[in-house]
Amino acid sequence: MTASVRRWAPARRSSGVALSAIVMAWAAVTLAFLAIHLAPGDPVTAVMGESSNPDLRAQVEQDWGLDRPLAVQYVRYLGDLLHGDMGYSYVRGEPVTHILFGDQLSATARLAGVALVFVAVLAPTLAVLTAGRRNWFSRSVSGLELSFASAPTFWIGLILIWVFAFTLRVLPVTSGNEFQRLILPALTLALPIAAVLSQVMRGGIEKALEQPFAVTARSRGIGETSLRLRHGLRHSMLPAATLAGWAVSGLLTGTVVVEEVFGRAGLGTVTVEAVTYKDLPVVLGVALLTAAVYLTVTVVIDIAYVWIDPRLREATR
Repeated sequence: MTASVRRWAPARRSSGVALSAIVMAWAAVTLAFLAIHLAPGDPVTAVMGESSNPDLRAQVEQDWGLDRPLAVQYVRYLGDLLHGDMGYSYVRGEPVTHILFGDQLSATARLAGVALVFVAVLAPTLAVLTAGRRNWFSRSVSGLELSFASAPTFWIGLILIWVFAFTLRVLPVTSGNEFQRLILPALTLALPIAAVLSQVMRGGIEKALEQPFAVTARSRGIGETSLRLRHGLRHSMLPAATLAGWAVSGLLTGTVVVEEVFGRAGLGTVTVEAVTYKDLPVVLGVALLTAAVYLTVTVVIDIAYVWIDPRLREATR
């Protein structure tokens, strides 16, 4: 009986998280639908361009279903979405799935992936090197972290372009291969997130180094560096994992600004175009994709908690 309860407890937890994810995805799509309809402007004008022919306008509204009540449009969109149909772009005239899951998504995924690697390297490295130390290096790192965490993303991008592309001429913006062109945009995305995570992880390491097990480990002759890496770093991962959803959302929203600053194609550029012209299907598709990524990461991290901290695994049992 006890073994059965142990097996089913994580399953019940995962089911509850999955149900919450579905509800949150529906809420995200609903809010995006209402926001784009309540915003000033008219999607029909974006479709028609300079033409003001009333007959043509009525035809466009009928073709795209824009002449129906808002509630009917909403129910119709949800029904199509459940069948895997995200609709057609008013502006580009092609399926939303082709726009989102084509070259635009791969370009944004590469940018976010490289930025995530930078975050995974910078945050724990800075936290381990500065935790519990009060020297000039630690104070300098803390000052830089505060600056990057509070600075606007576009400002960080412009500073990096000025320093590394125009002054030092070591990293290109538009020339060079794809990896070279990715470094500056990825750093622009990564630095604010790495700054916050580094501060959180530093606090976790410093708290762990004050625990009784750290005193015992030191008495057995374990080195300070080994203590930080083997024990302190692991204890700092739990509060850092709590911010994983925020970090992923920061990467996704930051790509909109970064792609505009660096002139890169991707979902950020598509989103700006769709919002400008009130391209409702594309806006809803981007909102749904962003919510799906965010919720997937949240579910994975929630399940991974029990593997990061054995005490939670025992509590679950």
